[in-house]
Amino acid sequence: MSMKPDQLSIGIFIDGGYYAKINEGLQKQLSMKLDIKSLFQFIRDKIASKYDAKLEDIHITEAHYFRGRFRAGDANEKHLLYSERAFEDTLIENDVVFHYKHLRELEKREGITVIEKGIDVWFALETYELAAIRKFDFVILVTGDADHEMLARKLNALKTKVILLNWNLGSQTSTSRLLKEEVGWHIDLGNECSADKGLLEKICRTA
Repeated sequence: MSMKPDQLSIGIFIDGGYYAKINEGLQKQLSMKLDIKSLFQFIRDKIASKYDAKLEDIHITEAHYFRGRFRAGDANEKHLLYSERAFEDTLIENDVVFHYKHLRELEKREGITVIEKGIDVWFALETYELAAIRKFDFVILVTGDADHEMLARKLNALKTKVILLNWNLGSQTSTSRLLKEEVGWHIDLGNECSADKGLLEKICRTA
């Protein structure tokens, strides 16, 4: 498959809760974590290969990360401040814009439940708006949430090529069948690593 425009643009949109669950699964199973810089390079390589394009003509023009997080005091009590700041350093170093909303804790009979309120809606609205304005050639969705099925459909209507990126490491990181059916291209990193034995070491680092 060939695309001949001089430059191709990519917008990457990361569901932070889903991304964190992938890392939790990788750490538990393999003592590894995803490396954002290497993951972005993998994405460019895959697009170049599939569309017979030069790597130097493919550009990640924007990347966005959406996540709920605790207020500073709560994060400090839970010993999360350092790890959160270290991860933010990685996002900044790779020009990823982060979008946060405060997590809410609800007290229930079975204990405290932490909820993210409004993140999925914000993710969808921001992705669609930026895709319409920036006119990306490709939008990468790093998520598994069925709620984003309509987002993918709307992006298709903009004639944007939608790529779903996931890693199935168990029930917490499973991907909605409806979402997979809606996107133009679905990349399962687990399958990619099974096919290419050296890929795991390229896109992950020791936790």
